[in-house]
Amino acid sequence: MRERILVGLLFISSLFIIQHVKAQAFLGVLAFGGNLTQVDGDEMYGFKKIGFNVGVAAIYPFNDKWSLSIEASFAQKGSYQKYPPDNTGKELPYYDLRLNYLDVPVLMHFTDKGFLNFGLGLSWGRLVGVKEVEWGETVHSSTTNSPYSDNDINGIVSVQIPIYKRLKFNFRYSYSFASIRTRAYSNISGDTWTRQQYNNILTFRVVYVFNEKIVEGE
Repeated sequence: MRERILVGLLFISSLFIIQHVKAQAFLGVLAFGGNLTQVDGDEMYGFKKIGFNVGVAAIYPFNDKWSLSIEASFAQKGSYQKYPPDNTGKELPYYDLRLNYLDVPVLMHFTDKGFLNFGLGLSWGRLVGVKEVEWGETVHSSTTNSPYSDNDINGIVSVQIPIYKRLKFNFRYSYSFASIRTRAYSNISGDTWTRQQYNNILTFRVVYVFNEKIVEGE
């Protein structure tokens, strides 16, 4: 329910930005796509968790090459793993972690020859939803009882290319600067160890830019 309210707020914000940028130097952005994620340090491997990434942004262009953007986005991160069968070939339960964040990325962009757009920046994320299933059983289902940090600071690298007129394709790679959880593990032999966990995110989005000047022939 909380996540639906946040998505609704993002939609309302998008309408406000669209109206506001029409007469301003700022560019407005709507972005929709998905994340492929994993959590480094959780003893699971591979970008197997799929989630939404939707947002609105404002861009201030300093000139034809340099610009600054600030964004508000709803991003789903986490981890997923099917456990291998046991010695008898019996299927074992699964691990599934869903972390929902309200992210605020700030990026500096450089546009090369009016085509490729490269961005570098930081993102602050606020955890707004948690669901963790381990061995097929729910162990955490809200932010009030979870061991995950409320905040996630990411470094971001972004590449964007035009598709058609104001429509763009955007790829981002993000990684947590600070751990989102510290967890102790053990095995049947009695060995114990501790791991720091970090969000590791690949983002693929379609971006529409409002108020952008279109070059003749595009």
